[in-house]
Amino acid sequence: MDEVTPTRLPAGGANAIGVTMGLIGDEWTLLILRYAHQGARRYADWREHLAISDSVLSARLTRLTTAGILERDAYQTRPTRYAYRLTRRGRELWPILVAIWAWEYRWVSEHVEHLPWMRHRACGHPMEPLLACAACGETVRPRDVRSELGPSGGEGRSVPTAATRRRSASTGGAGAGLFPETMALIGNRWSVALLGAAFLGAHRFGDFQQRLGAPPTMVADRLRTFVGLGVLGSEPSAERADWISYRLTDKGRAFFPVIMTAIDWGQRWFHAPEGPALHSVHRGCGAVFEPCLICDDCGETLGENSVVVVTREVAEDVVEGRSGRAHPVRP
Repeated sequence: MDEVTPTRLPAGGANAIGVTMGLIGDEWTLLILRYAHQGARRYADWREHLAISDSVLSARLTRLTTAGILERDAYQTRPTRYAYRLTRRGRELWPILVAIWAWEYRWVSEHVEHLPWMRHRACGHPMEPLLACAACGETVRPRDVRSELGPSGGEGRSVPTAATRRRSASTGGAGAGLFPETMALIGNRWSVALLGAAFLGAHRFGDFQQRLGAPPTMVADRLRTFVGLGVLGSEPSAERADWISYRLTDKGRAFFPVIMTAIDWGQRWFHAPEGPALHSVHRGCGAVFEPCLICDDCGETLGENSVVVVTREVAEDVVEGRSGRAHPVRP
């Protein structure tokens, strides 16, 4: 597999969204990718940071290699040992990781591991990324983007086939619980489908059940979970008093950058023969919507190497007023 050719998916199978969400809907995978983007290359690099077994680490590295996200090279023989490096498609995952970090940082207060700040290398300030249209540069919210299913978007093909959640944070270990609520949203195949339905305009129980094709008990369970997380709000329906209407809250809508950067990456690297799973247009400029992330301080477009993880020592300097601007405060 070369670094520039997208993977062609089987006809009638999981589409680009299903494949992508199946890959990133696993916290071990996200943690491995986090450290790969920070320079991890060998088993020992990941074992230094993660309380992960050899079998789990080996399985995830194999899966990422098969997906073309990592490439392995033998650096030792007798016994053979491999180093793993990010391919081009692996490096291009960075907007998804940054968007997840930003959402967890802003909306989720409970983490086993304290989330680091991030700084924009160009302007030097702590920052949180904003979602923007690559064509016109304007920031966008969910209502600014019109989306509709494409040729491969129906018949449950966007439901992940292999979203396996990492063990719960209660088992301890470095990095445990770093993305707790992200996993609640995309670490379960029906959660992913329900979230997509909500962004496409589903409001009633029947709407969700029709789009998901899941048993009523499963739909009800996922709706309770999303309401409990504060991602969906519930209220009596305007159509009938005995119906409940579900709508995305501010917290739910704030997850939009994660969804759109993930779909953009997936549709760039995984092609279904029938065509894309989703068509999106920016209402503001009329162009096909291609997401990009910009710095909330200077407004410049972020790049792969322009986001810097801020160490605890630098963070303390900022708090004491010796450098940069004040740390952004969560609501």
